[in-house]
This record gives sequence, C-alpha cells and structure tokens, in this order.
Amino acid sequence: MARYAYVNGRYVDHREAHVHIEDRGYQLSDGVYEVVGVRDGRLIDETPHIDRLDRSLSELRIAWPVSRPVLGFILRELMRRNRLRDGLIYMQVTRGVARRDHAFPSKPVKPALVITTQHRKRAEADPGQGVAVKTTPDIRWARCDIKTVALLPNVLAKQAARESGAFEAWMVDGEGRVTEGASTNAWIVTKDDELVTRQTDHGILAGITRHTLKSLAGALQLKLVERPFTLAEAKKAKEAFITSATSFVTPVVKIDGVPVGDGRVGPTARRLREEYVRFCASGEAVT
Repeated sequence: MARYAYVNGRYVDHREAHVHIEDRGYQLSDGVYEVVGVRDGRLIDETPHIDRLDRSLSELRIAWPVSRPVLGFILRELMRRNRLRDGLIYMQVTRGVARRDHAFPSKPVKPALVITTQHRKRAEADPGQGVAVKTTPDIRWARCDIKTVALLPNVLAKQAARESGAFEAWMVDGEGRVTEGASTNAWIVTKDDELVTRQTDHGILAGITRHTLKSLAGALQLKLVERPFTLAEAKKAKEAFITSATSFVTPVVKIDGVPVGDGRVGPTARRLREEYVRFCASGEAVT
C-alpha cells in the first residue's frame, strides 16, 4: 500500500516528499510541530492539540499556513489515504523558505506545512511491567512551553536514556527539581497519596494528555497538586509515571536504577491508564 505525506498543498508519495534546502525549519529550527494520537480512525483530543499549535505559532509570530477548517480536512484526508486507524499524525509548520538569515525574512513568505502519519499498535489498558527512566541535567532554552522543532537537547537526553537501558529521560534543573521527560510529562504519587506534577510555566510543555489526565483524576476524586518535585522526592515516592500522546499513561518503576515504591506498577498509575484508554476509545472531549 502506498504511503502519502502532505507537503505544502500536495499529497505526495512519502518516499518522494521533500522540502526546500532553505526552509527555515531545516536551517534554523524556525518552526513548530504537533503530534496527535489516532484511535479507531478518530483524532484524540484534536481541539486542544490544534489550540496548542495556534499558541506555538503565535509565540513565534508564524502565520497559519491554512485555516483551521482546512487543516482539519487535510488531516482526515491524509488519514483516509493512508488507511490510518490507530497511530499518530505529525504536523510541522515552519516560517517558510527564505535566504538564510537569522532575522525574519524582510519580505513575507508563505509558511510551510508538512504532515505525515505513522501506524502503531493500539495502546491497551494493561500497562505491562512499567519502564525505567534516567535523569539528566536540563540544558534546554527557557521557553519549553513552545512546541518548537528545536529538539537537540531532548534528542541527546533520550539517547542517553536508551544507551543506559532506560525508556525515558527525566530532565533535572539546577535546583534538583524534575522538569519533564525528553518527550513526556512527569508525575509522582507521594506517600500521602497526592498526585503531583509540575505546574505549567515556561519550563515545561503543557501536555495535552496531561490536561486530560487532570480532568480524569478529578473525576476519580484523586488529590492533585501542581508543583515542582525534586529528584530525591521522586525516588522516595510511592509511584511515578509519564504521560504523552504517544505513551498515554506509562508507569515508571525505576529511576536511575533505584526502584520506585516496591518496584512494581502501582494502583494509581494502573487506574489512570485504564481510564485514559477508556476515554480515548469513547471519543469524548474533556474540558
């Protein structure tokens, strides 16, 4: 079966998809992106993801390449052409093509839009055995709330984690506090059964899965606290887990080789994953 990509107004064979050598995303990381999960042919949390794309574009003063309704049509048409039922859809918008210069182009250029899809096995409610994380110093820039394509620190952190046998990297700031994962938000459950995750600020990305999980936790009457937590606190926590559009809710059972709690998947992370998978299957919106 042919695989298609959307590149600047055209649906093209994925093998033939390309962008101009002077695209500012390629040369200067001058662009943003979004990743949306797909389950049973439906986009998960579509509206909040597109809202976040809008915010990222606004923060970098990049114009929309197409209108929101047109983007929605393109997403669904690409899913149809690629017969995507379960997986991911990736959107990237850059400032466009212009002569290389750090400053914005002196004359307006059309933003570039690229969209691709990935088929993935459907995530199940069973979290399995959980995963390990490795910590690393947070060396990213001060505006991690913008979902830019400038991901080299995240790449290095993820690679270090994989080389150590861990699934994810947790970034730690100069004060010993966990900010977030290389591609996930970080959570712990304290000995007092408080569900803790860092508040959204310029230091982390406001995860869409994180937002949905907050609502689900409220419905389950779990005590949620949004505040920073230290690495030392995380290692002494009862439970830990990560969230993202790709990992859903994944329990963390080991941090830097130290077991979290009893080293097994805990009941809170298990229940939250079950509820999140149920939410994805229902196709309902969370406000």
